[in-house]
Amino acid sequence: MGRRLWQWFYEETGSSDDVEALTVQKFKGDLAYRRQEYQKALQEYSSISEKLPSTNFAMKRDVQEGQARCLVHLGRHKEALEIATNLENKATNTDHLTTVLYLQFTICSSLQNLEKTIFCLQKLISLHPFNPWNWGRLGEAYLNLGPVLSASLASSQKENSFTSSDTAIKSSFPHSGKDCLLCFPETLPEGSVEVSSGNKQRNEKALKNIQNRMTEERAAVLLETQMKACASFIRTRLLLQLAQCQQTSFALERNLKTQQEIEDKMKRFSFKEDTLLLIAEVMGEDIVPEKIRDEVHTEVKCVGPAALTALVIGSSKEFEDKWFRKIKDHFCPFENQFHTEIQILP
Repeated sequence: MGRRLWQWFYEETGSSDDVEALTVQKFKGDLAYRRQEYQKALQEYSSISEKLPSTNFAMKRDVQEGQARCLVHLGRHKEALEIATNLENKATNTDHLTTVLYLQFTICSSLQNLEKTIFCLQKLISLHPFNPWNWGRLGEAYLNLGPVLSASLASSQKENSFTSSDTAIKSSFPHSGKDCLLCFPETLPEGSVEVSSGNKQRNEKALKNIQNRMTEERAAVLLETQMKACASFIRTRLLLQLAQCQQTSFALERNLKTQQEIEDKMKRFSFKEDTLLLIAEVMGEDIVPEKIRDEVHTEVKCVGPAALTALVIGSSKEFEDKWFRKIKDHFCPFENQFHTEIQILP
């Protein structure tokens, strides 16, 4: 029966109505996509897109989204992202924008681009701040980002350290020529051994300072991303706890299971209890049942592209300043204490 419901349109291709014929063709594309025949589905969607009148906004948007999803499965992420960006710029209400941002999230996740994935989630959260699932995804993304940023920083610092050490060594021999360090004279002036030894100690000390600074910077990067991950998970748990009393069956089961998973993740951070209480206080300041009820039952805002842009944050910094600045500012005067109370895990 289900097969017949999906395939009835194969017998209905003789319609003289252009819109109806294109609708039938779109169903064919949808069926091909469901069967994971992504190249075939893309051909159907692309053919429809060329024939659609410019006034048929709804089908045009659906077809372009279908094209982007096919392109992701075919490994053509750049083309998919171009379509998604175009759809975002043309969105006219919050529903359209939400759908497009989820599409961008799918593309960036498939690309394993953590920074862009995080930015997509941040934009979704700025539209829907009481959605616990996006906060949970954001926490996971921050957890994965920390080691990546630390490794990238280590690689960059390693290159810079070679330059720094080379400069330090050359500065110890300001009058040396190109091959001076390899070609010492047979007879050294009196006291030159002591001078060389002193220079060597200074160079070793300078290199050690560079290495210590590199280690501290990598630890700081890990610390900050873990703080953001922890805050995002705490926000997720607060929202799930509030929704729990209204849920039953599989929805409640999923809720409780996610809360337990969050509890397990929190143990990885080794935060002190007063630290967790502070983060929970900051991340729960706006969580009021009435506000969340309004968010759930809010009407779709048809405000146009320009006004929609104002509803979404423009950068990761803007988002992180809004949600995490209070936590960072609280610990700034006690930075050393904060570093010692948190265990950086590999």
